[in-house]
Amino acid sequence: MPSQPHPFDPLSPEEIATASVVRMLSSLERPLFRVITLSEPPKKEIIAFLDGFTPPPKRIAKVHAYISKDFHEIFVDIEGRAVITNNILDGRHSHVDTAYMKQVEIACLDDARVKAEIQALSLPVEATVIVEPWTYATDGMNDMSTRITMCWFYMRLSDHPDANYYAYPLDIVAEVSETLEVTKIYRLPSGRDESINNDEKLYDHSKIHSSSEYHPGLSTNQRTTTRPLHVVQPEGPSFKIEGNHIIWEKWTMRVGFNYREGMTLHDVRYDGRSLFYRLSLSEMFVPYGDPRCPYPRKGAFDLGNDGAGLNANNLKLGCDCLGHIKYFDGWHVTSSGDPLKLPNVVCCHEQDDGILWKHTNFRTGNAVVTRSRLLVLQTIITVSNYEYVFIFYFGQDASIHYEVRATGILSTAPIDVGDQVPFGTVVAPGVLAPYHQHLFCLRIDPALDGHKNSLVVEESVPMPFPSVSNQFGVGYVTESNTVTEEQGLDLDHQKNRVFKIINENKTNSTTGTPIGFKLLPYYSQMLLAHPSSYHAKRSEFGAHAVWVTRYSDDELFASGTHTMQSLGEEGIASWIKQRQNDSAKAGVRNEDIVVWHTFGSTHNPRIEDWPVMPCEKMIVGLKPVNFFDRNPSLDVEVSTQAKNKSVLVGEQRPAGMPRL
Repeated sequence: MPSQPHPFDPLSPEEIATASVVRMLSSLERPLFRVITLSEPPKKEIIAFLDGFTPPPKRIAKVHAYISKDFHEIFVDIEGRAVITNNILDGRHSHVDTAYMKQVEIACLDDARVKAEIQALSLPVEATVIVEPWTYATDGMNDMSTRITMCWFYMRLSDHPDANYYAYPLDIVAEVSETLEVTKIYRLPSGRDESINNDEKLYDHSKIHSSSEYHPGLSTNQRTTTRPLHVVQPEGPSFKIEGNHIIWEKWTMRVGFNYREGMTLHDVRYDGRSLFYRLSLSEMFVPYGDPRCPYPRKGAFDLGNDGAGLNANNLKLGCDCLGHIKYFDGWHVTSSGDPLKLPNVVCCHEQDDGILWKHTNFRTGNAVVTRSRLLVLQTIITVSNYEYVFIFYFGQDASIHYEVRATGILSTAPIDVGDQVPFGTVVAPGVLAPYHQHLFCLRIDPALDGHKNSLVVEESVPMPFPSVSNQFGVGYVTESNTVTEEQGLDLDHQKNRVFKIINENKTNSTTGTPIGFKLLPYYSQMLLAHPSSYHAKRSEFGAHAVWVTRYSDDELFASGTHTMQSLGEEGIASWIKQRQNDSAKAGVRNEDIVVWHTFGSTHNPRIEDWPVMPCEKMIVGLKPVNFFDRNPSLDVEVSTQAKNKSVLVGEQRPAGMPRL
């Protein structure tokens, strides 16, 4: 008999199959399934279970399905095989997947008018036209009650399937309806002050070039100077994994995975002490800064619209993760309701991180040094042209770091040779890489020795001068303010503004201050779109770097539950506004709170980002502040040559290799 799943465990394939009991709701039409995922139990129920007071909560599945063309949200009792609730979500749309986008692509290329437009371009004989569908970002120019897909056109000039078609953007664009009909076709602008038009224009063959390929099968310039580097752990890894439960050093946690957020972490503890109830990437938004119509429709919610879990890569040994690797699979659902395996979507491994701490006694010359070992949990997603690497690092000093790396290929637009615009970079003949932003929102659900926590804003400020207490003008102090109401807050490096999550009910016996963890933010520019724009209305989290809200089971996603063609004003700022006059609901001091951190990249492309961009790294940290009674990594084993077995260059050489 299989063991009882933990309440945080994702749905198993057997549970997904059971949840498809919703087929019985319609005798006329088979449901078109979009999602079958775990509906996480209410927090109060899980806390009671974790504390040993109650049995595990019921396993509930959340199902999104189209039945008779209506979009349903259905909750199913897995064990009871029964539907609990069934609601039609009028005016809402499900996420999209590759299967739907492929249907859009085929429908677009099969349209007679599209064929005529392509013919009118007079493309090279060897050209293959590629259509890349994008979900429509609301701009107020269309009815959002039905789903619209924007189709951007490119061409490939090589038979190689991995040839870079982004190097040849075409000036055609089409809109495709939810019923897979092409409703509009028009030509794209080139210059700064141009707009969409219906002017026929031949493709400029002077744009053809040979410098935009990235695939090794199409490039002969591969360096040969990099020698192998192997990660060797002769005694195996230091972690233990039981199902989705990870034990490493003093850390314990549970790994979750769902179609939307991808990797989630639950019940994170260090040395038995509770730190975080849940950690996840809540949302990411990629707004483009080209103001010319129709480019404002390029504003992608890569989680809410596409799903980080659905687009997670099948990670490969020796490529995405090095060393002794443990992979976790994910499970989704086919359109007919059958379980669909997503293999190797999360990798777990260890890596060296340089020196953890060191001191040399200058009087004796004796040095003590320990090397830092990290536990790494990584997932990678591909959403059209971009790749995003999401990594949690757990340190032996009880620190957590969350890293995002952006790579992949720039989303390009056509531009006439010789034209320039101030909101993009020309990266190849006729290829414009528009300015854009990548904004991420990390959701931090703290549980520092309990679920009653507070947020403190601390600043370092100079003492008054001249004054009796600061005669030499060098003194400075910290000033702290405990946040009492839900709000958005900004960073200030001039004052070294620090955000501390504390437990006011637990005091450090030495410092006399509350125990806590501090946020190490990634300093970045917030959303540049005007507050009145749909970009801003739909991505409210982009207005401030730090938000604090009162916990609610229904508030997992910073831009709201349904982002596909949303009209906005249903995210984090709107939640706060709705509760601002009710102190019983809006109070966040010594309450169950959630802290949200907005960070990202204002990406004004460089030529060095072309044809594939090196990783841009963004790192957020969570570090203990007066949580322990001393350095928590003091007991880490001292680093020695006897264990590490490093080699001097020239002492050990493979046969035939010359001495350096």
